[in-house]
Amino acid sequence: MADYQQLVKAYDIRGTVPDQMNADVARDVGKLFAGMTEAPLIAVAYDMRDSSPELADAFAQGAAATGTDIVIAGLGSTDYAYYVSGMLDIPAAMITASHNPAQYNGIKLCRAGAAPVGEDTGLAEIRAKLTSQYRPALPQAPGKITRKNLTSGYVRHLRSLVPLDGIRPLKVIADAGNGMAGYMVPLVFDGLDIDLVPLYFDLDGSFPNHEANPLEPENLRDCQAKVRETGADIGLCFDGDADRCFIIDERGEPVSPSAIIGLIAARELAREPGAAIIHNVITSAAAIEIIREHGGRPVRSRVGHSYMKAHMAEHDAIFGGEHSGHYYFREFWRADTGMLAALHMLAALGGQDRPLSELTSGYVRYVASGEINTTVDDIPAALDLIEAQWKARDGVTTDRLDGLTVWIGPGTWFNFRPSNTEPLLRLNVEAPDEHSMTQLRDEALALVRLPVPAHQH
Repeated sequence: MADYQQLVKAYDIRGTVPDQMNADVARDVGKLFAGMTEAPLIAVAYDMRDSSPELADAFAQGAAATGTDIVIAGLGSTDYAYYVSGMLDIPAAMITASHNPAQYNGIKLCRAGAAPVGEDTGLAEIRAKLTSQYRPALPQAPGKITRKNLTSGYVRHLRSLVPLDGIRPLKVIADAGNGMAGYMVPLVFDGLDIDLVPLYFDLDGSFPNHEANPLEPENLRDCQAKVRETGADIGLCFDGDADRCFIIDERGEPVSPSAIIGLIAARELAREPGAAIIHNVITSAAAIEIIREHGGRPVRSRVGHSYMKAHMAEHDAIFGGEHSGHYYFREFWRADTGMLAALHMLAALGGQDRPLSELTSGYVRYVASGEINTTVDDIPAALDLIEAQWKARDGVTTDRLDGLTVWIGPGTWFNFRPSNTEPLLRLNVEAPDEHSMTQLRDEALALVRLPVPAHQH
């Protein structure tokens, strides 16, 4: 039997095929999800992994066994599944393991209108029922399963949100990493005045060229090299299910996601002054300042899409962004879409004459450390110790919204966040210059890399 405690994560269901994730598990999840939502119709979409079509069919059969009708929306990105859920106002399942290596697959779930399903909104219930081998009573007649490709509506919707008429011609490198962007980018970019140079657009769930995880710097290198080699204006690097996008400037340098948050926030606030913008606890202070300068209302969130989407709904926010390349849009049912963020960047770049590095430099004000992981045996004790040491200093404030954030001065802060899955503390540091950042980083790291006294807990 699969280890459901491991398989059902905080945000989705994900494991290795076939020992943890297989057709039997997908069928059971389909039954439980249909029972939980009690929806008359549920959509299913799937990515390019070899096991995905079989898992999609099994999920559909399980859900249909409860009497629910199913529309299999076919091959697509995760944000395509969100589109289908939002446009038809029905729950949806996306068969994908996102950026995970080839041996993985999984299921992302959302309720009608692309509302997130996380630990507190359904996944804990599904885990408990899978573990107890709960078997729902089934009606005599199963629901109907139909197949319908809805990608043309997805393309129309995205293109309606970001007008790209009249932008200057751009040379664009897009690295799909053999993931779903290889299918979606040609559909979305069709007819645009851009010279598109595709990298790894063949759909191949074995990821023969590099892992489809743009958070890892080595997975950006091919796109960076191609930008430099071809003199391109911009590079777009997508993850496996194409819901995240990383941006490369004309010099072949990655653009900070915090700068992208600031830039898109400014664009959205021009349409709706005074709107809320959601950012997580490790977004650059520059983005927060820029949101305020453009008349917006910055709202802090814990890291993670279910928290971000909950804040998007609570504050009726127009936009939200995370350091991990997830960007959320009210007009996209508050869901994350890398493709819409990419279109915003093309519109911003093509609507003026400066190169991308100059355009984005105005959104970068501080120096960031990037994320640094440290194995820590007693995480609560370590956080208590750090907070006690720093709180005593003049002008320092702390909070525990997500891990521990220590505010030292303008643009000067650090955050320690526990990993969800391992005994790790993740450190992010920001300061006005390289020297200050390095000093603060080393001081913060020294505290967690020393033995923690037992009495501190």
